[in-house]
Amino acid sequence: MEKFEPVIVAFCCHYCAYTAADMAGSQRLPYPANVKIIRVPCSGKVDALHIIKAFEKGADGVYVAGCLEGDCHFKNGNERAARRIAYVKNYLEEIGIESERLEMVMISAGMGQRFAQTATEITEKIRALGPSPIRTATAL
Repeated sequence: MEKFEPVIVAFCCHYCAYTAADMAGSQRLPYPANVKIIRVPCSGKVDALHIIKAFEKGADGVYVAGCLEGDCHFKNGNERAARRIAYVKNYLEEIGIESERLEMVMISAGMGQRFAQTATEITEKIRALGPSPIRTATAL
């Protein structure tokens, strides 16, 4: 049996998380290639529909990465995102998907090491959970 390699979608805010991902790359810090980064203007702009669509399109795990608490470039976008993530986690549980497949992380622009570490940890956690039930249901 082949080793399961999950597909992870990371919605990263332009100012902090995406810059941290760029820093991780420029410092040549390794993180899994199966993390697909989508740059967004602010983590607060990631709608519940975007998250659900990512799962429908084959993601095994999703995380939204925003600015540190109290340091959002759009005032409180990261706080809105955190509330939205909590809401979608409840929704996922209701429809039979592990809420652990969705995470909210807060990273500053200078935290390239933390970005790489977070990407690795989330990938390992999703690998342990196995393929998304949505992914396996659509494959039938």
